[in-house]
Amino acid sequence: MATAAMSGPGRRVYFRQGTVLKVAVLAILIALIVLPLLRTVLFTLQPETITAWSDVLTGRLSENLFYKPLTNTLIIGVVVSSACVLIGGFLAWLVVMTNVPFRKTIGVMATLPFMIPSFAAALAWGSLFRNDRVGGQVGWLQGMGLDIPDWLAWGMGPTLIVLTLHYFSLAFTIIAASLATVNSDLVEAAQIAGAKGGKILMGIILPVTTPALVAAGSLCFAGAVSNFATPALLGLPVRMQTLSTRLFGMIEVGQVSRGYVIGILLVLISGAFLWAGNRIVSGRRSYATITGKGGRAKRFDLRTSRWPLFIVAFIILMAATVVPVIVLIASSFAPSSADLFANWTLHYWIGEFSPDFAQGIPGIIHNNDIVRALLVTLALGCAVAVTGMCVGLLTSYTVARYREGLMSAAITQISFLPLLVPGIAFGAAYIAYLGAPIGPFPALYGTFALLVIAGTAYLLPFSVQTGRAVIQQVGGELEESARITGASFFRRLASITVPLAVRGLAAGGILVFVKIIRDLSLVVLLFTPTMPVLSVVAYRYASEGFAQFANAITVIILMISIAATLIANALQTKSQPWLKN
Repeated sequence: MATAAMSGPGRRVYFRQGTVLKVAVLAILIALIVLPLLRTVLFTLQPETITAWSDVLTGRLSENLFYKPLTNTLIIGVVVSSACVLIGGFLAWLVVMTNVPFRKTIGVMATLPFMIPSFAAALAWGSLFRNDRVGGQVGWLQGMGLDIPDWLAWGMGPTLIVLTLHYFSLAFTIIAASLATVNSDLVEAAQIAGAKGGKILMGIILPVTTPALVAAGSLCFAGAVSNFATPALLGLPVRMQTLSTRLFGMIEVGQVSRGYVIGILLVLISGAFLWAGNRIVSGRRSYATITGKGGRAKRFDLRTSRWPLFIVAFIILMAATVVPVIVLIASSFAPSSADLFANWTLHYWIGEFSPDFAQGIPGIIHNNDIVRALLVTLALGCAVAVTGMCVGLLTSYTVARYREGLMSAAITQISFLPLLVPGIAFGAAYIAYLGAPIGPFPALYGTFALLVIAGTAYLLPFSVQTGRAVIQQVGGELEESARITGASFFRRLASITVPLAVRGLAAGGILVFVKIIRDLSLVVLLFTPTMPVLSVVAYRYASEGFAQFANAITVIILMISIAATLIANALQTKSQPWLKN
């Protein structure tokens, strides 16, 4: 290694620079991640707010404040994660290990649902299945004369379905990557020995993919329990509460301390399940599937089942991707969801003020609030992409080049801590952190700066992952040669690392951009009328019964997200192994 070849003074300078860099990065991460969470906890431990703990956990309102929402949250987490692993695993098996028709098409379509915001799918569900239980417009199916039962229109049932259709693509990606490493020689040997398909699945494929199954289930669980938009749109109208919606409601009505307690408990529950998943995986070590011996890719011949299984996969993917988009687009033109494909009008897009239509609300182009929200959202996405990639690159560079010591380990752990924190709880933490003045610094609530700082911190794990991939592409000897010639740290970073990995950085920045512009859970508590963002504006319109405006705004978010994602995929140099053969 380069450090081993250094002379004594050069080595001391190298490690001194590393120490300074570690301290600086650790200070940044503590300020962005640790202090907001700590400030939230300390807020609830003050003499005037500590009673919030007993109110939530043991008080006379505790059942409605915590235990009923907790039960609903756990049901959602367990059912959605189990269903996602089953559906994602089924599709991954078809794409990676079988000769199903249109395998590559299935693989591409299976990655798309996670690009669609969960509130988009919830809005589409309402446009199709909404009944007249809570008043307002009914959905298309009831408008056609069908009697839609309450369990299909509202509450737990549609919430579970929508969240499963949203998160299964996450499970698919993880499980498919794991299945792609399974050596087909193992399967062939079992077949030669007379093992049947079920025995091969239970005895070979499932054991070696256990880490991926557990990881997929854990991440889907964490995503489902922290999701705010879907239970808010489909559950709140019939008073079905989850921890995320209860947290939002407490802060909305001014019961901030109780909201913070619920947020802390939500973080602990999400973190506990992720920790348990990691413990299950780390408890066993017999998962090695990649060895020095080459393997041949051989797919199962589905024979007469090829087309029936393709039809099943096609129905799932259509329900998760194509149908919601079609419904959203149609609803943005239809005056009534009950008559979704007739009497279309462009008013919701380009219409001017008219007191006789849509209660006088002008179309998107002439709606100053929506136009402002679009500009703020695009500016937020760009700002978070730039700041996130800068902090992520600096963090990953520090850990990659100066690995020794406790500070490096602390930097790694803290940088991935936001993965354990649900978005709405993270937003609440930032209200506690920067919502009030700190010494000479003014309160940032309602400012663009707060949105940028919170978004940068929340998406830091993704920025660090991208930065780590970038650093691995650049050999350390290049920077060492520049250092010997006297180039400073920032000069080396700007002249060597960034130019050589600019495509990867750009792709990572675009993905961060996509995540923040379609996020609702993080920004729903940070939203103010003076600093609107599209996702919250869409949610507000939907909550107030203006589904057409909400769906039109969501279509705009979808168009921006899909375009940006396609650009990012084009920039990526890594290929998906299950699509190569």
